[in-house]
Amino acid sequence: MEPWPPPPGARREAVLHLRAAHAVSERRACRTVGADRGTARYRSRRPDDADVRFRLRELAAERRRFGYRRLGLLLAREGVRLNHKKLRRLYREERLQVRRRGGRKRALGTRRPLTLPSAKNERWSLDFVSDTLFDGRRFRMLCVVDDCTRECLALVADTSLSGARVARELDAIAAARGFPKSVVSDNGTELTSVAMRRWSQAHGVEWHYIAPGQPQQNAFVESFNGRLRDECLNETVFLSLRHARVVLATWRRDYNEVRPHSALGGRAPATISLPPCSLVSRPSRASAVAARALTQAARDSVAIGGRDMG
Repeated sequence: MEPWPPPPGARREAVLHLRAAHAVSERRACRTVGADRGTARYRSRRPDDADVRFRLRELAAERRRFGYRRLGLLLAREGVRLNHKKLRRLYREERLQVRRRGGRKRALGTRRPLTLPSAKNERWSLDFVSDTLFDGRRFRMLCVVDDCTRECLALVADTSLSGARVARELDAIAAARGFPKSVVSDNGTELTSVAMRRWSQAHGVEWHYIAPGQPQQNAFVESFNGRLRDECLNETVFLSLRHARVVLATWRRDYNEVRPHSALGGRAPATISLPPCSLVSRPSRASAVAARALTQAARDSVAIGGRDMG
């Protein structure tokens, strides 16, 4: 089997080396390495793209966990449109590759695909994520995601989140956008509590619990949790609970309004304009609980702020 011929760039470098090290002519050096003289004399006319490279480095520094495709979407929003092959070449030449974190366990067995909702408020997904503060104290976050628009509806951080507190946060969301038709969650004690059953029955919301040990059945919020931990939690040292709330609120706003989402064709979740579903939107109930939900949320913030010593 014949060896694979070296690329033109390698032959060009070999010719330059022979001429510099052995003081031979260009013709003889090209004949020695089997290169054409036109190849040895070729000079690239490719533009340097210094401005694009500089902006690409800036975006990669701001979004450390974004790959070249998502960075390309951000560049396109600024009017810089590149061929995907050129974008990947510049990304690789600038050494901006994202290192993969440690592997994760993969679920075994058959997987049943989730049906995709066709309108907002058709289905919400709930889950909890935990992290630690600078002093070692642990806190939890309640994540609520609309499975259709991929919008993060709530990102509530506290040292303790009971079922009654979750119900109040859901009321606060419903006061602004109406109640969902159904909710998907795991079998955590807070989400299987009496308070949550009463809430779902009072508002006519169907609650679906996934099978134990099968997080892929709640794939939408699990995917969101991965983005949250990769892009925010792993990149930030939280000095206090108050600091964590500020950072999470800023990241949630960026996630909903700026961050491109691949499942939405590169658009941000907040840009998805869908008419509310008549079976889901219940303005009369939403207006009835608006004042109570928002007032209780404000009381929780005051009480928690008093306990926060960070």
